[in-house]
Amino acid sequence: MSTLLDQMLEPLMDDLDAPRARKLAALRADPKLQAQVDQLADKANEGTLSESERAEYDKYLAAWHLMSLMQRRARRFLKESGES
Repeated sequence: MSTLLDQMLEPLMDDLDAPRARKLAALRADPKLQAQVDQLADKANEGTLSESERAEYDKYLAAWHLMSLMQRRARRFLKESGES
């Protein structure tokens, strides 16, 4: 079953080609940003996030969720097209 976000991404993903799909699937946060997110995740697990840190972390989680969906779709495209 598709989620609302999957349905909203459909038009974008319909225009996907193999080179773009490979780039999308390979996207990663730069080390500095990843370290910042990891630090916030540690504080969240410890229950020590401030209100502003919680808001920042929530934004990262939303972006991560969106990117995860797009990358999943890109990998599926590559697999189904025999380009993986």
